[in-house]
Amino acid sequence: MNTVRIIGGAWRRRVLRFPDVPDLRPTPDRVRETLFNWLGQDLSGLACLDLFAGSGALGFEAASRGAAKVVMVDQSPQVLAALEANARNLGGDPRLRMVRSDAVRFVGYEGSRFDVLFLDPPFRQGWIERLAPIVHGVLAADGVIYAEAEDFLEGCGSWRTVRHGRAGQVFYHLMRRGETDGTE
Repeated sequence: MNTVRIIGGAWRRRVLRFPDVPDLRPTPDRVRETLFNWLGQDLSGLACLDLFAGSGALGFEAASRGAAKVVMVDQSPQVLAALEANARNLGGDPRLRMVRSDAVRFVGYEGSRFDVLFLDPPFRQGWIERLAPIVHGVLAADGVIYAEAEDFLEGCGSWRTVRHGRAGQVFYHLMRRGETDGTE
């Protein structure tokens, strides 16, 4: 099993364990630190959706920082089992929900609205392009998207990149509805 640490909030320094599966790349500490500086350190009251949850680093980090609800979606039974084990190790918090599903299917059928969408799909498989026309179905009008990709993204659906950075081969973006590109 691989490990990653939660870097902030109530579960700071707690270790998450995740399986060695293809295309699973946990968001590095430095990038998560930047992301939560952009979002704010306190996510109290926010509902977060972690599509392609993988290690769960983004979803557990959001819950650690007070998010009211965090839904983590992944297709892999092995990954889902690790997410559930990590949730139990963190006390079985009722704010956490794990779902085994294809991301497009989940977004198409989920009835809830989220304030933050973490979108970190496997690279070079066209996931962001497939999700772009339908993300509005799960995001609040003032919701934000955090996306990681192999290339710079102008946006996703009606959401436009307002901040971005790069760590190695990964481009990361914060998007808001209808706003224009900015730099960080």
